[in-house]
Amino acid sequence: MESKNGAVIRKHMGFGHIGAQHAETVDRFHRQHLNPYVNFHRPCAIAEIVEQPNGKRRRVYRRWATPFEIFSQTPKCETYLRPSVSIAELKRFAQVQSDTEAALEMQRAKRQLMATIAKLSA
Repeated sequence: MESKNGAVIRKHMGFGHIGAQHAETVDRFHRQHLNPYVNFHRPCAIAEIVEQPNGKRRRVYRRWATPFEIFSQTPKCETYLRPSVSIAELKRFAQVQSDTEAALEMQRAKRQLMATIAKLSA
């Protein structure tokens, strides 16, 4: 079973083979574009488990939030950050671009990455 993070990566990168010679370039794309987009701008559904009268449990998705929004609401979340990083700094980073701007920038970078990979693999 593929993890949810793997599903997000496969959605954006596809299922085709990308050679090891492109690993550094792909990793740079993930760190600079995909990870910030997913963590700060791409909302995900938050499951709430509701128990039915018959005892069955089912998930209901009433709330959507980005991973950063979920993290920032965690009690004492600052203790999980590196000493050089603050919640205020992360909030500023999240507000530099709108969700749409971040998605467009990530897509532009992805097209450029795929074009580079295709050119070098040909």
